[in-house]
Amino acid sequence: MAWLRRDRKPSHRAAEDIDLDSLLALVAESRGYNCAFAVDGHSLTLAPAPDPGPDVPDPDGLGPGPGALDAVRRDGERGREIVVRLTGLRRVAGRRTREDWPMLVSEHLTHAVAVAGDPLDVCDLAQAGPSLRTRVEAVDEVPDLTRVVGRHLNADLVELLTVGSRLVRPEEAGCWPVAPGRALEMAASNVRRERLSVEDIHLSGTPVSRLTGEGPSTATHLRWLADYLPVPADGVLAVLPDPYTLLVYPVTGIGAVRAIERLRVHAARTGGLSAQVYWWHEGRLRLIKADIVLHGGQTRLVVAPPPEFARVLARLAA
Repeated sequence: MAWLRRDRKPSHRAAEDIDLDSLLALVAESRGYNCAFAVDGHSLTLAPAPDPGPDVPDPDGLGPGPGALDAVRRDGERGREIVVRLTGLRRVAGRRTREDWPMLVSEHLTHAVAVAGDPLDVCDLAQAGPSLRTRVEAVDEVPDLTRVVGRHLNADLVELLTVGSRLVRPEEAGCWPVAPGRALEMAASNVRRERLSVEDIHLSGTPVSRLTGEGPSTATHLRWLADYLPVPADGVLAVLPDPYTLLVYPVTGIGAVRAIERLRVHAARTGGLSAQVYWWHEGRLRLIKADIVLHGGQTRLVVAPPPEFARVLARLAA
């Protein structure tokens, strides 16, 4: 195999790194590439291997056989060398079981080939930093939370790190000299510079504020809601009908109970990011569970607020 070097001196590298390199070379070869590792192990270079001609089977299940790459060869991607960074992949692999390594390696090489030639190198924080943004998604809509970089806003919403229009992969963020939490704060700072538009609307007679952005990061602006409108001490009710829109209602009186109903019905009708109502208070986004149920031929809203919000409502009603 092309990646074996007989003249190497005895290696002092960790056994895990050696095993990962062997797997990288195996997968690269199964996909029709020769590869050469940098001396420091931080990268490898994929070079197009001679076309073997007919399709060959893939007995190890590690990727498509060389014949399956003919279409890629025709569009020119296989005509040049591709440098694949490995620092982040090694960090991610170190946190996963060896059973996960074939999948990690296969995805990493596939992605490296797919983005080869892109002017932006996401593994370079100096390049990627200005393009970092955040996006809020429902947890149930994220197929695998281990394959994204983000943080939970609550049990059902997660704030994800993006670059351009796509999610940042853990092995890309693993190349950066800062922790993922710091990268998320950098992304949030970028989002803050993108101002939202604000307008007052009514939902069945209940006045609410609608904040709209040009990008899918509008929910991140809850952190700086006071930049757009007065925020009372008891916080605001909020719904996220889609990634570009945020509806809020100030909690200043018992009218918040009716506002929960109006916001919940509106969110359910839009069928967007989340159908639930949230309470934004002291930097936290908490779910106000509100279920729409059919009882005796009538539609009712059954609300189960968190204890802290229930106490706020009791005080406002007194």
